[in-house]
Amino acid sequence: MRSRFIVMFALVFVLLSFVSDPVMAGNIVIKGSTTVLPIAQKEAEIYMKQNPDVKISISGGGSGNGINALLDGSTDIADSSRFIEPTEIRLAVKRGIYPVPFAIAYDCIIPIVHPSNSVKDLSRSQLKAIYKGEIRNWKKVGGPDRPIVVISRDTSSGTYEVWRKKIMQEERVFPGALLQASNGAVVQAVSKNRNAIGYIGLGYMERDIKALKVDGIMGSKETALNGTYPLSRPLYMFTNGWPTGDVDRFIKFILNPQKGQKYVSKANYVPLY
Repeated sequence: MRSRFIVMFALVFVLLSFVSDPVMAGNIVIKGSTTVLPIAQKEAEIYMKQNPDVKISISGGGSGNGINALLDGSTDIADSSRFIEPTEIRLAVKRGIYPVPFAIAYDCIIPIVHPSNSVKDLSRSQLKAIYKGEIRNWKKVGGPDRPIVVISRDTSSGTYEVWRKKIMQEERVFPGALLQASNGAVVQAVSKNRNAIGYIGLGYMERDIKALKVDGIMGSKETALNGTYPLSRPLYMFTNGWPTGDVDRFIKFILNPQKGQKYVSKANYVPLY
């Protein structure tokens, strides 16, 4: 009887194990960049329609937060609008995490102003001077005689990191800048302030704001792909090691020219091909 009871208990335990697995199976968690967010949302929407047994949850918060979530094991995919930093790689390896990057699209970081602003083009040196607080009136760059209100992203943002490297040349934005936590927040702030300047990913452009050229070149799908726009960049998804299962299938879907890459364009970003 005792041996029979043990066998029965073992069978129940195994059955319960099989029952509990599907609760976790088919769930994909994505965290990170608000720039990549529209792409992830569009791709997930289509993928879940085609694969109703898969549930994908997505949240923003910035590239740094996404990579941190990958390092602490709380996400399957980290969205990032920048490449992972050497310090993050070292920390990952210490924790037994091995981040694998997948470039999923291209983007342009676009300087934006209020539509009433007459300025159309700024050089990289002018943008740097504005964000350092050295140029504080639009008149200095050919605009109206009005003070400049500087809008920037916070330091957890991958867009901020690319801006800091390509525009600020590793110098920090001056303390008077108003920091925003997302691309959408920058759009809102600039659209409501005729003196403001900000910068956003290409997918967030809308009628209530005006895009500026940089060094005479407008950020677009064409100038991102041909490399002429000075603030173009790839967008990434990172996984812990080579992905498997549903995560692997989802990323392959995104990278497929006939499938997921079509929806990169519909999210107003630049497909890889």
